[in-house]
Amino acid sequence: MTFVLFGFSALVPAQLRPVDKTPTQSAKPLPESFKARYDGGIFGSTGKESGYFKFDDGNERVVFYRKDNKEIFSIPYTSIVVIYPDVKEHVSQTGNVISRLPLPGAGLAGLKSTESKYLVINFDDPDVDAKGTASFKFNDKKLLLTFIDALGEKAKLKQRGQAYYRPRKADF
Repeated sequence: MTFVLFGFSALVPAQLRPVDKTPTQSAKPLPESFKARYDGGIFGSTGKESGYFKFDDGNERVVFYRKDNKEIFSIPYTSIVVIYPDVKEHVSQTGNVISRLPLPGAGLAGLKSTESKYLVINFDDPDVDAKGTASFKFNDKKLLLTFIDALGEKAKLKQRGQAYYRPRKADF
């Protein structure tokens, strides 16, 4: 009898739990600004630029400022299609050079890598009728995730894991 009980329990698959799609609510107040480095992707803005993000809820947009408080560009909440975090692993320039030296054990320097945390924003720019992807480097993963959650909520996007997206409009 015990064999039959355990035999049937092995054949019955476990009940799958649905993915939790409820947005996370942060108990802490948001910081006034989020320090980041722009790496490219916005039309009309070239080169890497250190600065910070601020939310402009009155105009329903997120704004990126340079260190000297000059506005570089803004992205309207309604233009955002997808936002998500990304991590890129890379070997530092010094480690890369040392790993190529003809010395015993120098190749091990190429194994030391660092992680960079990025915010990726896919947007649909209505001014030029083009889609684009912008990336921003954050130093702190917690701050990055806090920013993504806040932006996703303000832009009224749907959450999927740590990413947020704007669902397609149904074609009827």
